[in-house]
Amino acid sequence: MGKIIKFILLTVIAVPAFCAYADTAGTTGEPELIPLDVLFGNPTKLRARVSPDGTMLAYLAPYENVVNVWVKTIGKEDDRPVTTDTERPIYFYSWAQDNEHILYLRDKYGDENDHLYSVDLATGSTEDLTPFDGVKVNLYEHNKHFPGRAIITMNKRDPGLFDVYALDLETGEVGTLAENPGDVIGWDLDAGQVVRGANVMAPDGSFVLRVRDDAESDWRELIVWDVEDAMNSTSLDFDGSGDWMYLFDSRDANTTRLAKINLHTDELEIIAEDPIYDISGYMLNPDTFELEAYAVYRDREEWVALDEDILEDFDVIRGIDEGDFDVLDRDNADDTWIVYFDKTDESASYYAYERGTKEATFLFDTRPELNDYTLASIEPIEFTARDGLTVHGYATFPPGKARDDLPTVLYVHGGPWARDYWSFEPFVQALANRGYLVLQVNYRGSTGYGKDFVNAGNKEWGGKMQDDLTDAVGWAVEQGWVDPARVAIMGASYGGYAALAGATFTPDLYACAVLAMGPSNLVTFIETIPPYWAPIIPMYNERIGNAETEREFLDSRSPIYYVDEIKIPMLLSYGANDPRVKLSEGEQIVAVMEEKGIDYEFIVFDDEGHGFQQPHNMIKFAAETEKFLAEHLGGRYLEYEE
Repeated sequence: MGKIIKFILLTVIAVPAFCAYADTAGTTGEPELIPLDVLFGNPTKLRARVSPDGTMLAYLAPYENVVNVWVKTIGKEDDRPVTTDTERPIYFYSWAQDNEHILYLRDKYGDENDHLYSVDLATGSTEDLTPFDGVKVNLYEHNKHFPGRAIITMNKRDPGLFDVYALDLETGEVGTLAENPGDVIGWDLDAGQVVRGANVMAPDGSFVLRVRDDAESDWRELIVWDVEDAMNSTSLDFDGSGDWMYLFDSRDANTTRLAKINLHTDELEIIAEDPIYDISGYMLNPDTFELEAYAVYRDREEWVALDEDILEDFDVIRGIDEGDFDVLDRDNADDTWIVYFDKTDESASYYAYERGTKEATFLFDTRPELNDYTLASIEPIEFTARDGLTVHGYATFPPGKARDDLPTVLYVHGGPWARDYWSFEPFVQALANRGYLVLQVNYRGSTGYGKDFVNAGNKEWGGKMQDDLTDAVGWAVEQGWVDPARVAIMGASYGGYAALAGATFTPDLYACAVLAMGPSNLVTFIETIPPYWAPIIPMYNERIGNAETEREFLDSRSPIYYVDEIKIPMLLSYGANDPRVKLSEGEQIVAVMEEKGIDYEFIVFDDEGHGFQQPHNMIKFAAETEKFLAEHLGGRYLEYEE
């Protein structure tokens, strides 16, 4: 029978000031166990941003155990919090162009109905700029060329559609720039902040780019990307002239290419491409709107400079740190860059890079306490699936242990139209530290490896996508790394679905399963998505299945109808306010498991949505997970007490 653990909002209010741990399985040669609050608690600092005038720095850091926005004067030690939210962490913010305000987004307990707020740095007064109940707001653009306004999108007029608005930051007045006709899923602004591009999902799942010459002109179709290209192609930005648009485009190629198209002549110019991997990122000059660089994510991220002016900058930056870098922010003079380095076996780092002197100043590590512990290195892997497809991923071996007969966790990424990266991931490090080999697999349907690979996942939820996971385990067993009797499957969102599918469709492969926010019934999952996802239903129809016409097929891929096959203990967790994967997805399969006497634990967090943002919840979930895995796989864990 099952155990239900429900964490009520009012009874869990903060990360515990003291956490008691007991090492229940210390072993010679293995590294010290890393406390869960070091891995999953609040970071010390993160997400640095330089003020437009280059004189101040903002970053995120805890205030009374909740992540808030802090600011300081560059060169001084006058750090202070400028937001003091004690209920919900703030993770998205931006400097206002007046250097006197911070703009930030915040929802309520995970419902994803973000509001846009402004806080005055001098007085501390905070204003909700979009005080509309049940409305989701996105901050689309705020830049130095239009300092007095922000461009936002909202589903205020219709819960299922996002319109574009100009928000006057001084008066608070909101004016409509473009109204969604019913099928637009994304918008494009030119350098003059005129809405001139619209991304449309057609009923057949193809992707249409509409453009217009100015705010008064009629819309016209510029490009139609068919279903085969739809996942790998999109508009990006207008150039400075407004006559060209930059694109990610996979037409006439397998991988996503960086290109630009002339809006008047349809002339297409290919700027960059890779034969195996998609172009994954790009960088525009903030004044000229010309392309300066692009990125390709192979096993690791690689940036390529196109502009001679930044070629030397990139060369210097590569020498600062061994991690993969990204330029996160630039001041208005383009003199100071904020550079972030991602690493797998130590804390991520932030630097301020001065382009004039070609010198970098260390700002902070995100989690400096991690540097006191032994972390594991992530290694790229590839194998051949049963049908001959090459599949990539990563293996993380537990430090201090031989690479044979290891207890193993197959850690499945969400999306599924996403991918795993060479990156620090708290759960990967926690599991490796506890003695597990961690396998991360970019199964078919994952992005980054070309359209043939992502399209190979169409209507393969619980089918060939799941086979790739099964084959990964079999391949790792053949390498001698894995004890086949001690393998767990774990994931969140789509990864949670994959864990349920693993327990029901391949019940003899795994010793236990851990999941968060996993759909259990594909029909009810599709029928209860947020209203503003309605325009992308054609994509769901093509890539998952049509809930109206293919119900029998979707039922055949829904774990809830195969609960009888479960032979292993299950740990499930959901957020009560999740708008994407409703709590009912967990409740309905738990009800069936309860009826059939299957061993399970069911955890509900009343103050969470899709993804756990509150550190006390992450710590609690991690504590339950590692104890559960230790019981069924034999790894180490720390006894956790609040």
